[in-house]
Amino acid sequence: METIEYLLSIDINYIAVGLIALFFTLEHVLSTQFPFKERGKHFWNSLLFQVVFLIGNLFWAGFFVFCIEWLNQNEIGLFYMLEFPLWLKLILGILILDLGTYWFHRLSHLSPVLWRFHRVHHSDTTMDSSNYFRSHPIEVLFWFGSAPIFMSAIFGLDLFTIGVYFLVLTPFLVIEHSNLKFPAWLDKTIGLVITTPNFHKIHHDQDQHYTDSNFADIFILWDRIFGTYKYKPAEQVKLGLAEFDEERKQTFWYLIRSPFLRD
Repeated sequence: METIEYLLSIDINYIAVGLIALFFTLEHVLSTQFPFKERGKHFWNSLLFQVVFLIGNLFWAGFFVFCIEWLNQNEIGLFYMLEFPLWLKLILGILILDLGTYWFHRLSHLSPVLWRFHRVHHSDTTMDSSNYFRSHPIEVLFWFGSAPIFMSAIFGLDLFTIGVYFLVLTPFLVIEHSNLKFPAWLDKTIGLVITTPNFHKIHHDQDQHYTDSNFADIFILWDRIFGTYKYKPAEQVKLGLAEFDEERKQTFWYLIRSPFLRD
């Protein structure tokens, strides 16, 4: 328990940056899934998105903690009406948070307004671990973290449970976006329940049939249950979005303006 509490005391941004540094190094040493194109320009674009993402998270974190603490202090949520042991609350809480994230992610594809911001994350025609940070600042500020607050208001999840969830989630997101090759047998074993990197790469395919699939971050089980699971061999995936194929549309400044431009 003390180890978990210590890990939870570390700023999640530090963990994310550390994981990015590790996988970014591995991606340049080991064989990769997809070819790197224009790595110089891509590096600077990624760096700008990382800075914006981390700054946005700093502003968001204070509001996020305030909301969860207020909900907990007022004992709002179903778990306050039920006498569950801590370990059961933790397991159920992680499942509930991941389910909520699945639906919020799916909504960001279904809503035309939300999609205009979320598609920035899908616009990259290559993939590496830095894609974890490639998100529009408005999405970071006003959408990321909304699912945990919403689910906490319904179920009464505490900061400890949410902290453990993010501690598990962050490595998943970094690995899922990495450019490393992963064996297909992973998809046929743990992939029955867990989201594998190959499954998430399919989610970044240009074909909308695949873009609108595999929304789950940790448990692919949600996609299997709600009919959004899709599969194709990772080597057949064509990354990005057709409307962002032009080189000028891959710059940081264009992507920041893109939600407000006419297609």
